[in-house]
Amino acid sequence: MRHVVVISTGGTIASRWQGDGYAAEAAGQEVLAAGAVPECVDVTVVDLFTVNSSRLTTDHQLRLLHAVHEALADPSVDGVVITHGTDTLEESAFFLDLFHADRRPVVLTGAQKPLDAEDGDAAGNLYDALLTAATGRDIGVVIVFAGQVFAARGTVKKHTVDARAFGDPDGLPLGRVEFGRVTWGRRRPRAEALPLPAPGVAPPRVDIVMHHSDGDTVLLDASLAAGAQGVVVVGTGAGNANPQVAARVAAATRDGVLVTVSTRVAAGAVAPLYTGGGAVDLVAAGALLAGTLRPGQARIAILAALLAGRSAENADGPDAAGGGQAGVRQDAERRRAAGATLRRILDSTPQALPASELYLVDRVGK
Repeated sequence: MRHVVVISTGGTIASRWQGDGYAAEAAGQEVLAAGAVPECVDVTVVDLFTVNSSRLTTDHQLRLLHAVHEALADPSVDGVVITHGTDTLEESAFFLDLFHADRRPVVLTGAQKPLDAEDGDAAGNLYDALLTAATGRDIGVVIVFAGQVFAARGTVKKHTVDARAFGDPDGLPLGRVEFGRVTWGRRRPRAEALPLPAPGVAPPRVDIVMHHSDGDTVLLDASLAAGAQGVVVVGTGAGNANPQVAARVAAATRDGVLVTVSTRVAAGAVAPLYTGGGAVDLVAAGALLAGTLRPGQARIAILAALLAGRSAENADGPDAAGGGQAGVRQDAERRRAAGATLRRILDSTPQALPASELYLVDRVGK
């Protein structure tokens, strides 16, 4: 027998009709009882919280992170399954993966149809997730949905309501679950895990700002004024904005704010191809390119970099370490360390070809 801990957090997989819409309400044991459990698996259920995942906060994700590590502290546990709402599942999965060093797998799954739907997908997805958690090794944190196993990094929700909800726009599944077994197609190298933030740490504000026609710095200014320590600029095309945005990014990075550039395009990496406020200028302004990470996971990369290694003594915020010059120096050092951590995270993410090689590819193609 394999021992798997199921951590229940809500979502559609735990939702029932409320008279005017669906909402998460079912406990983990009810979700588990809705389908079959693989014969080789013994399950322990942990009810962590029950929310629609659009309501998720960093505090929820930190609680989930520590619950996973507590479960894996038991050597009799062979793997962890997390039932999660699909709206922000890709964010929680990547967050957990950045801090995961254990050989035992952590598997996230959910459903596109509510728990009591006659043609629902909850039971099948949970069965596949349990099987993956019981048999997988050295796969990190993965997403199991509709018979496919995806690495957390790079996987996004690609359809609002279709049963095949998840995919990696720039990659392939790690494996498939068919006929009661998991078939692995490839292995993805695992990056070094970040140090675990201590319980009680105060989560920093990290925002996402999208560029568009007529885009200006109003929303970016508002984010920075609200105290954001990190911002994802969602560019057009290969990661482009305009000169006003680039100038504001330069001012923000001088102040120690971490800025990454992602894209609103569904697939492909951001690339330093254009000036005039494009990615070339954003990089010169101090922003880091997010490679193939879509905006939600680019934000998680900044969040994790800021949280890594933070201790409970700083739980009251950035000024808790002390005032005066000592506090300023410590805050500056913490920001430099977070910037270096963010670079390591992004360096382990597939990046675009250099501009010269993209040009050559384009010319050869013609």
